Amino acid sequence: MNITSKIVALSSAVAFALQIALALLMLRYFLPEEVGVFSVISQIGFFWTTLALAQTPLRLLANHGASVFDDARQAWVSSLQRFVWLSPLAALAVWWSGMSFVNALLWAFLLSLCQLTWMLAQSMRLRMAGVWAQAGVRVLPPLMALLVAVGAVFMQWSGPALLAAALLGYAVGAAWLLPSLLTYWQTKFDYVLTKPNEVALSPALQDPSHVAIAPVSGDNRSAALRMAHTFADALLATAIVVVWQRMYGAQETGWMAAPLRLMGFVPAVVHVAWAQVLLAQPQHARTNPLWVGLAGFASVALLGAGCAAALEFSWLGEQWQGVWPYLLPLVVWQGSACVASAFSYLPFQNNSARSYSWVCIGIAGLQGSLLSTPIMLGVRQPADSFMTWFAAVSCVGLIGLSIWLCQKNRNDLLFDK
Repeated sequence: MNITSKIVALSSAVAFALQIALALLMLRYFLPEEVGVFSVISQIGFFWTTLALAQTPLRLLANHGASVFDDARQAWVSSLQRFVWLSPLAALAVWWSGMSFVNALLWAFLLSLCQLTWMLAQSMRLRMAGVWAQAGVRVLPPLMALLVAVGAVFMQWSGPALLAAALLGYAVGAAWLLPSLLTYWQTKFDYVLTKPNEVALSPALQDPSHVAIAPVSGDNRSAALRMAHTFADALLATAIVVVWQRMYGAQETGWMAAPLRLMGFVPAVVHVAWAQVLLAQPQHARTNPLWVGLAGFASVALLGAGCAAALEFSWLGEQWQGVWPYLLPLVVWQGSACVASAFSYLPFQNNSARSYSWVCIGIAGLQGSLLSTPIMLGVRQPADSFMTWFAAVSCVGLIGLSIWLCQKNRNDLLFDK
């Protein structure tokens, strides 16, 4: 693992710790109604962001142009266009939630726009030389959100403290993309005032990558396929919570969603600190991705063991004992996701991104079919057995995806030889 991967992994771990602290603060000092409103609005914002990006951060990493700033600006503009087109869908989701329409839509709009910009900033910084800036872009936003939430608690502010904390955190993250936008406008302004061959940028806005980077196969998928892949992933992430809420109620959904949120961060760290780094800085992986995936699996297992210990010693209270049946299935599911995430950079290095997206869409479709079948048939299966079946199917699909990626990469290497 190179220095960039280590810095990104460490900063992601720190960001994770800050998010855990914020979650504990929410449980201790905020009313369930406040947490509920925040969860609904932030989920709508995240869904809006995910669809608007359409995997643009991954494309920004995989396709290297001559200028990082130009690539980032173009990615932001294209994502912003989709953001506007998707606004009716977000408005429909807000209306369906039954909350105050204008107020909730405004919060979702601001959260989604800042989160979208922040996610692109993370990808842009991965392609730049400053590794400590990559730490800042990941750590400072959750730190800002935590500080704002703590300040609201001490001031006993009765306003939307959680929403304000999240918005300010995302805004701090979005600010890291400003150099790419300011560079463009400064160049346009200087072009008007000076001769074309005399245009010079401020040292703070110098683009570090006007020299062409060694080419990689990159993301050769169409915009429609990227959108379909994104939609399948986002819909599945939303569907599992909605299905549990509809079939088993709010309490059972909380028992399932709390450990899922905790364990689900690990495959995200594997993707950011391993797969995205290899895409942003093209190189041959010195470490076998299988070991990286297994390390992620072990981390998920440790989190599951920690949850079990907290339940056993009643650190979480009697009201959380319903989490027990979910721990093992979620460990298997999210551990398998770590393995798949460790191999996810390969299709973008061997020109098989299209096939990869179709396979992922197929797996998401299989998972979605399993979730919707009980509702369509009117069958109410016990929650613990349902999660066991769902996790088992997900595990088979994700491990199968990993084996396919590994085998395809081996065949391509043999073919190249």
